[in-house]
Amino acid sequence: MSSRRSSRGAISEEEINELISKLQSLLPNARRRGSGQASTTKLLKETCSYIKSLHREVDDLSDRLSDLMSTMDHNSAGAEIIRSILRS
Repeated sequence: MSSRRSSRGAISEEEINELISKLQSLLPNARRRGSGQASTTKLLKETCSYIKSLHREVDDLSDRLSDLMSTMDHNSAGAEIIRSILRS
């Protein structure tokens, strides 16, 4: 990304377009759409929605892991494997 900025520190339109393009490449639905330009507003809404879905997925996986750990013998090989995965 270019480090050229105005004296006020504002981001140029070119830099904004580059950031929007990078953001679009990170969204699964935007990648499937191909190279078509989505509106910035729509892209930001999709980004927020995607982040929310990732949070829900993390919460769900955390709950499932907690349930699994609560039913597992804490000295078992399975529990040790899970602990080692969580440490890495």
